[in-house]
Amino acid sequence: MSHHHNLRSPAPTLTAGQRQALQAAGGRIAPTWPLDQLIAVNPWWEMRDQPLERVAARLSALAHARVLMPAEHYAGLWEAGRITAAHLQAAAAERGEHASTASLLAALRDTPALPHWHSLGDWLDAERDQYHQVAWRDEITHQISQFCAARYQADGPLSRAEPSLYAAWLEVTRVDHGIAILMESPALPEIFASLPEDADTLLATAIEELGLTEGVLTDHAHALLLDVNGWASWLAYERWQAQLDGDSHDELPELIAIRLAWELALWRLQHRQSAAAAQRLQYRWQQQLHQLPALLKRHETALAPFWIWQRAAELAYQAHLAARLSPRETTEPLASAPERPRLQAAFCIDVRSERMRRALEAQHPDIETLGFAGFFGLPIAYAPAGGNTVRPQLPGLLRAGITVTEADTEAGDLTRYRQRQLAPKARWQQWSGGAGSAFSMVESAGLSGLWKLLKRTFIPDAGSAHPFNDLTWPDTRWRLSRDAAPLSLEEQVELTDGILKGMGLTRFAPVVLLVGHGSHSHNNPHAAGLDCGACGGQTGEINVRVLAALLNDPQVRAGLREHGHALPEGVRFVAALHNTTTDALTLFDAEAEALEADLPAWLAAATHQVQRERGASLGVDDKTPVAEDLQRRARDWSEVRPEWGLAGNAAFIIAPRARTRGVDLEGRTFLHDYDWQQDTDFQGLEQIMTAPMIVTHWINMQYNASVTDNPHYGSGNKVLHNVVGGHLGVFEGNGGDLRIGLPLQSLHDGARWMHEPLRLSVCIEAPREAIEGILERHEMLRQLVDHGWLHLLRWTPNGLERLAQAEWHPLPRLPADPGPDAKRAAAPLHRQTVQKGRPMET
Repeated sequence: MSHHHNLRSPAPTLTAGQRQALQAAGGRIAPTWPLDQLIAVNPWWEMRDQPLERVAARLSALAHARVLMPAEHYAGLWEAGRITAAHLQAAAAERGEHASTASLLAALRDTPALPHWHSLGDWLDAERDQYHQVAWRDEITHQISQFCAARYQADGPLSRAEPSLYAAWLEVTRVDHGIAILMESPALPEIFASLPEDADTLLATAIEELGLTEGVLTDHAHALLLDVNGWASWLAYERWQAQLDGDSHDELPELIAIRLAWELALWRLQHRQSAAAAQRLQYRWQQQLHQLPALLKRHETALAPFWIWQRAAELAYQAHLAARLSPRETTEPLASAPERPRLQAAFCIDVRSERMRRALEAQHPDIETLGFAGFFGLPIAYAPAGGNTVRPQLPGLLRAGITVTEADTEAGDLTRYRQRQLAPKARWQQWSGGAGSAFSMVESAGLSGLWKLLKRTFIPDAGSAHPFNDLTWPDTRWRLSRDAAPLSLEEQVELTDGILKGMGLTRFAPVVLLVGHGSHSHNNPHAAGLDCGACGGQTGEINVRVLAALLNDPQVRAGLREHGHALPEGVRFVAALHNTTTDALTLFDAEAEALEADLPAWLAAATHQVQRERGASLGVDDKTPVAEDLQRRARDWSEVRPEWGLAGNAAFIIAPRARTRGVDLEGRTFLHDYDWQQDTDFQGLEQIMTAPMIVTHWINMQYNASVTDNPHYGSGNKVLHNVVGGHLGVFEGNGGDLRIGLPLQSLHDGARWMHEPLRLSVCIEAPREAIEGILERHEMLRQLVDHGWLHLLRWTPNGLERLAQAEWHPLPRLPADPGPDAKRAAAPLHRQTVQKGRPMET
């Protein structure tokens, strides 16, 4: 390990092993999508090749990050009777352990204080007067974050065409003498001037001087990236998009170089300032490098009892789910369906659709609903006529192969109309949202601006939060193209044939609703996160309108009949949108009511039922009609909780609707219709497990992570949010790292969490061999199951069974979770002895 830098020595070069170790560190970072296409992501997705328990220990050791809830959460579940001794013993038995209930309770009371991995800045901060001096950790994060914001926003002060990420950072940092003044370190400019000019040489130099072996390099680089996890996640998104396009563009190694450049600068600074201080730092640093394997093991051991508590909570929920599903065993014949239903409605699998499906079915026995991924199988991107934007309308896992745009209609030129309407709004939004114009805008707007603010507060606008959709005409015709060539009739038939087969539609009501969904809120940077994740963080309106147009096309229908689809002449496919904030259902086809006179009454009654169910969780005043309060939330620019989104999600059921019809699943369950007896080659099941199941897992893990560790994986207090670069993400306050994940207000009502972190329980009705064959063909799915990232269950005549270690085990019959309002009758755990805060914090 070098003590000082010799400028005359030849510059070191990266070895193949070192380069691979650094690539592996960047490879652990999952992407985050921009605000205007915000979809849920498992923030630990790229580490799914490791057991979740090992990942949790690594994150705890390297970054104080938390994958599990703190001790007081599990203590609360115990005191409320939601976790019992039976749950704990079953959870321990699954792990092959013989932990007593007393020892598990003791683990909550006496959480061990553990050491954590420290960057060089942390060691220097320990000797710094942090009451009067800025911490190195804070300044490093802030400086890198501000640089990235300047580089990556579209019209920012730094161009992407400039040198590489590291070279651009070095250029900016060398001329910023304010850092040395702020940190009271006058030697810093000279040290920055001595840093190598390119990323590879910097990396090799830092590795050599800091004595980083290949054995610790990946973990140390990973820990440094976690200091700026938001921007690391943004670069992972750019890498993800490049991979979808067949490219290998990846700037994460350059971000590691920037963070290691700071480490090297502090190392040289300490050696320059004081020999004694440098010696202390070097001793601590070497000790830490040698103790890394033992550190990881200590965290894994300390977390082990918490995993038993977590699994006990999941077993309690699974017992609750099994009890609700138990009246319908697989041996029992499915309820006989009417020869031809009066109405069918296909909804997204979203948990918010579960309540609406149940409410609509309750209006008449001849109403059928189906669950299907909300993009309705259309691999499309939407290019609004008159605009120059293209937005994906499909899951982030997939690449759009078809572009959809509006064709001119008889009612006029949509392009000119939209440009006339949207251009002024876009210019105003761009000016008012710019960092440099925020204050001048207020002064320039004067009294007219004050009037608009008062109007938005006291007379809120009832319009949609989606201006493009506002300006889509009811009689729009759609143009579909692939590689700029119009989609042929044969291609349209092939596309719709696959969709109808995937939906399992073999008979048709006179009216078939295709129901997309979207949220509605104002002044909400995270609005897209409340829209349809399967539609790329957009509403499903475009997808359902395009699909309805295709299925109503006489030529497409003729082709579908040749493919064996028994489509009666009078069937009408009707596009609709479920507003998940107000639970209003909007139809985009006036002819639907002429075909079914009871349709308006059914929809109105279903809406009212769902609004009443949801009202209590939103704290709606009993004196106010629920519908009015929900509409107010949608229009109110100051409302921080317009709806709860997918909070509470816990299960994904892949089975015929007859298995769950009439069962209140509390808006916690994704529902995908599937009948294995109609799926002879199990390709349908394979598509569900490789796409919708991954999307639901991502949603589940994003909500879990945003609750267990909002500082790392959530976006904090939305009242303090400042949007970065128009759509990149948010800062909480005026700086710090780019924030990812969900705001606190989307998860917590001020008194309690509205989402309880439970790993997703996927329940499938299909033969064992079919499920196992799909897992065998897809390593990604096998990793999720084998490494404990989700629970895979299947129906049997005797109840649910779970796949673990390549074997199926009956789900133990345990007490069902009585819910958050239950009171415990047994002896309580004394909560005042439970250590507050993070369980692994020193």
